[in-house]
Formats: sequence, C-alpha cells, structure tokens
Amino acid sequence: MTETAGGTFSRRRLLLGGAAVAGGATLAGALTGCAAAGPTAPEAAPEAPYGDDVVAFRGRHQAGVTTPPPAHTWFVALDLRDGVDRSGLTRLMTLWTDDIERLTGGRAPLADQERELAAVPASLTVTVGVGPDLFGRTGLDALRPASLAQLPAFDAIDRLEQRWSGGDLLLQIGADDVVTVSHATRVLTRDARSFAEVRWVQRGFGRARGSVPDGTTARNLLGQVDGSANPVGDAREQAVWSAEGWLAGGTMLVLRRIRFDRDHWEQIGRADRELVIGRRLDDGAPITGGAEKDAVDLSAVDENGLEVVPSFAHVRQARARDASELMLRRGYSYDDSPTPDGTDDAGLLFAAYVADIERQFLPVQRRLADNDLLNRWTIPVGSAVFAILPGIGDGQILGHQLLDA
Repeated sequence: MTETAGGTFSRRRLLLGGAAVAGGATLAGALTGCAAAGPTAPEAAPEAPYGDDVVAFRGRHQAGVTTPPPAHTWFVALDLRDGVDRSGLTRLMTLWTDDIERLTGGRAPLADQERELAAVPASLTVTVGVGPDLFGRTGLDALRPASLAQLPAFDAIDRLEQRWSGGDLLLQIGADDVVTVSHATRVLTRDARSFAEVRWVQRGFGRARGSVPDGTTARNLLGQVDGSANPVGDAREQAVWSAEGWLAGGTMLVLRRIRFDRDHWEQIGRADRELVIGRRLDDGAPITGGAEKDAVDLSAVDENGLEVVPSFAHVRQARARDASELMLRRGYSYDDSPTPDGTDDAGLLFAAYVADIERQFLPVQRRLADNDLLNRWTIPVGSAVFAILPGIGDGQILGHQLLDA
C-alpha cells in the first residue's frame, strides 16, 4: 500500500487512474485529429424496404383477412370482466379504434410509453372480432349470428385444452416485423385492462418477407405446401364476406390450434407422405399431375384401376364439394417450448374465414374428422370462433354496426 496526503490507496487505484489519464490523452488527441480533418458528410440512412409499408385501416372490410399474410401473426383472445356491458364495450372499441389507426399508420398512440417502437408499421394490420359468449354478457344475444357458436365436439380427433380455446374478444395482430407485433399487442392489451383480461396468446409465423417471392404459398412445419386451393376473385368475396344484418362486410373466423406429431411423421417415407396429403412435396402440385394451383383430379386411376388420390387423402376430404363449402384458409406455424414431459409442441394455427360457419366450415370438418388419414399425425388442442367485425369509414368506431343496432 502507498500513503498519500489524501489517505491510503491501492495499486489497483493507481493503475486505473493511470489508464484513465492515458485514455483521456488518447481521446483528446483523437478529437484534435478530427477537428483538424474538418467536417465529414453525413452517411446516408440505410434502406428499409418494407418497414415503412402501411395497410389502410379504414374501409368496407377490416384489413388482415384477405390482406397478403405477413411474416408474423399473433392471435390474442380476451374475456370481458364482470359488469362490462354495451356501454363499456363501446368505450373499449373507441380506445382500440384510435390506437389501431395510429399504430397501423406508423404513429404512436396518445398514451404510448414506447413511442419509438411505433415508427415501423411493416404492413401492420389489427383485426378485431367478438366471440359467441360476448353477446349474452352484454345484452346483445338477439344479435348473435345463428352460426356463431362453439364448434361441436369431434371426439375422434380433438384433445382440446381450455388454455387455447374460447374467448369473448379477439385481436389478430400481424406484421412483417415481430417487434411491431409485440408493441401493438402491448398497447392494445393495456388499453383493455379495465374492460377485459387476456385469456390466451397464440403466436404464429411464416417465412420472412423477402426470403421467398411475394405470393408464394406457405409451407407448414410438416414440410407441406399449405393453402394452394384457396378461392380467388369473386369466389373468394362470396365465400368470405357476410351480407347479413349488422355483420355485412364482416366475416367469421374459425381458429384451430393443431399440434403436429413430427417424430412419427418423420418415420414415413416421402412417397407415403405425398399419398397422405395428395400433393407432391417438392412443389405442392397434385399427385395427379399439373402445377400447384391446378385442381386435383379426384377421378384419376392408375394402370391397375386404383384411385391415384386415395380415399383417405387429405385433399380428397378437404376439397369443397361445391361453392357452398368454399372458405379462405390461412395457416400460421407455431413452435413453442416442449411440454414438461418433453413432448414436441409445434404445429399450425389454422384460420378459416367464412361467411357462415354452419354452412361452409362444418361439413368439411366433419369429413376430415371421419376420414382423413392425416389425423394420425395431427392433434387439435385449441378451438375458437369469432365474428370479425365489418370495416369502418371516417369518424366511425369498430363495432358500431353491432353496438348501435
């Protein structure tokens, strides 16, 4: 130890002090050098090709349904708190309308505590829906659409868990940047605290934008192209959007959380996987030939007179028998931590958008439950249904068609 007039100090303090002096001298020299060199031109801001993209919030339909699917979509279900009635629901919708419009436009909501996170909209959409039980809880039961009801039990395949099922309200929040999705979720669930509590959050994803060409059909975590047979044009418009009463311009969503048994799926060969699905693995085309978007020829037979597409194939059961069964299917992968017993917890958040659940969704789902061999490797563990509110014009709030009826 060394004694000084100021007291005792260690060798460590001496060394650190010397380093600081040396560092200061070096910094001073660097600053002198910069000054001598003169000012430099500012660097150009790096290009962010998708971060500034904005999807219009107001319109006849809510965004997020027929909008091209983003890289990240989170589904957030909430349950109304006891005592929240129509007037309380109106206040919540007023808050959400203002904040969603700001967030989707790349602007921070008025009470946003992390305003900088709102500056990258990245094609953000927020789609709001209401569940079947909300109507009775808010005195609106007479206005519940007839087909908006929890799905019947499919005992042969369902292993439903309440933590992934049901809900009074839905926020479907999607964007090409996960920070944007996370921030919007935080803002909107904080808005709702006085009115509702979060029931569950399910986080889905697809390919990052730019990693494949826009419009490429997604692949699920079984490796299969998923969504090839979606309707387009007028057929899609008729299948998706309701024309009935207060829901005109809205739609209905069936959301199914389907866990994959990947360990056993990976034990079967590629040819068998293609037979189970009815499509080729490499390009998603039907095993009867052609390109991905071509219709499956269910009447095709091989040289032995056997059906090329087996009776148990997924495409045979899932295909709409006529226009009344068409629906818009969207699949978002999820991959959560393994369960406590080590079971893989990954699969598909399957979203079907229809004008009428009873007429369009249920006949197809019944066939799938009874005859689809893919059920051996897929386990439905969550199920929920919602009416997706119609879009709104200037000066209107989300849900005004229902709340003012």
